[in-house]
Amino acid sequence: MTLPCLIQFAQVHEQFRLPELRSIAELNGIQLDIPEEVDVKRPFMIINLSSEDDAKILAARCILIKNVLELWGHGESYEVLHGRNKENMPLWQRYATDTTFKFLVTAYNHSIHKARQKSIMETFDYMAWEGRIDLASPEVTLLCTEEYRDRGNSHTRAKHEGEGSFRQVYFGRLLAEGTARDLIQKFDVKQRAYYGNTSMESEISLLMANQALSAPGRLIYDPFVGTGSTLYTCAQFGSYVCGSDIDGRQMRGKGGVWLLQLSERRLMGLDVTPGIMRSAAQYGVASLILDLFTFDVTRHPWRSGGIFDAIITDPPYGVRAGAKRLGKKDKAVINDKPPKPGNADAPAHLRPNYIPPTKPYELSELAVDLVALSVHLLKPGGRLVFFLPTVNEAYQDVDIPLHPHMKLVSNSLQDFGNWGRRLVTMEKLSGPATTDPAIATTIHVPAHKDFREKYFSGFRHAMNLKDPNMMNERR
Repeated sequence: MTLPCLIQFAQVHEQFRLPELRSIAELNGIQLDIPEEVDVKRPFMIINLSSEDDAKILAARCILIKNVLELWGHGESYEVLHGRNKENMPLWQRYATDTTFKFLVTAYNHSIHKARQKSIMETFDYMAWEGRIDLASPEVTLLCTEEYRDRGNSHTRAKHEGEGSFRQVYFGRLLAEGTARDLIQKFDVKQRAYYGNTSMESEISLLMANQALSAPGRLIYDPFVGTGSTLYTCAQFGSYVCGSDIDGRQMRGKGGVWLLQLSERRLMGLDVTPGIMRSAAQYGVASLILDLFTFDVTRHPWRSGGIFDAIITDPPYGVRAGAKRLGKKDKAVINDKPPKPGNADAPAHLRPNYIPPTKPYELSELAVDLVALSVHLLKPGGRLVFFLPTVNEAYQDVDIPLHPHMKLVSNSLQDFGNWGRRLVTMEKLSGPATTDPAIATTIHVPAHKDFREKYFSGFRHAMNLKDPNMMNERR
């Protein structure tokens, strides 16, 4: 027997709703019966679940769920709603005799005045509810919600304008409220002990953790960890995490004291705790951060494959910080001959305080390399979750780098107008670990190629980006 349910989502990140819902359902073995055609722009979705427990699990973990109802009736008018509610009498009759309850009337995109709320409640008098009203801790909460169309910014609606002209009305028993949304405030970057100008906003990092199927006992890695936003949220759900970055200052915090040896800092009474670990301690997840590494991800030290359950990252794409890799921009030859004994003029790269030079790491190359790295490091069934910025006018599905050992799970757009960023989720298929490059050898040039230059030029060439000749000229 299935349970008809209504999910109300938060009115943000429309394209992220279904991927997150499906991910958490997969993580918990929940069978979802979702209609084939779903309007993702509407915050209401009717599905069938197997039990109330399934609804509570989804509401407790999905960041975008506001509440879940056991749906007793719905329609484009109250006449239709009441007809369906009467047909579903077996669902609610068992509560009508001696159950404490409260009745709420709400609306999406509208505010219903109290007199009409009371009149709406009175239309349900045929249910003959005999239990005691308890507004503080009722056994059952009845919820009636009217859905009004979004008029956008073109029209300012008066407080009660259009009341009753709703798109759909829903009624049922409240099964669970979306408690996971409280984590958005907990991980608010502004209240964090350590953060930087590229720190991921809390809601997005929580969504990424859910897409990565973060759970107790799982091992998750961020190869562009920065200030650690993804590590905290994955650890919040019980995963063991580690991260790396080519610039260690991002992980530990900037300051000249870091040029000193660890023992020297301790003797001087200086703080030796990396910035990421300070924030991890603030959230109570420091014990789940296994380690932090400094290296070029294209020359990584991971010699064994099939290590991680998930790789989750927000690669730098040049707007606030650019990606780097080891090497000299001018392609100068490095003298790698060992110095003679006692030679004080040893080559710079052999000195103890040597900092290797770096050069820009083009985004389209980075994306291809990231997929290839994931094929090597992920266990079969493991997930790669990453953001990919793109020019909206020029984007094509083939822009996503593919690999024969990786399956695309979801591709959700966060739209900023001329450009957007896509949360891409891939799953590693069964097969041997490999370091072969991703299959992206066609003549197609993705819309995120040279993204930094396009961003700072105001996307003036957006209309011509699909033309390979134009792209070749820009290269």
